[in-house]
Amino acid sequence: MPHLGSMPAPKEKPRTLLVGWISRLDLALELGLSVDTLRRWEAQRTGPPCVRAGRKVYYRRAAVEDWLEEQEQNAPRRRRAGGRR
Repeated sequence: MPHLGSMPAPKEKPRTLLVGWISRLDLALELGLSVDTLRRWEAQRTGPPCVRAGRKVYYRRAAVEDWLEEQEQNAPRRRRAGGRR
């Protein structure tokens, strides 16, 4: 049977469009946050960048990792509590 242009070859695994992307719910679960927190961060433009596809919100995993590293770098250094040094 001839191979049709848009059909994958029988032995090829079909590509998934959302590889490398994560839903808002899945990100909330991975970070131990509520979906509302991520929603609020989006409104305040303080959280990781996201995109909308209709009503769905997705985050690129690499962008979330970059954002987390940025948070680590921007975190204020805390002084040790206690007496004199």
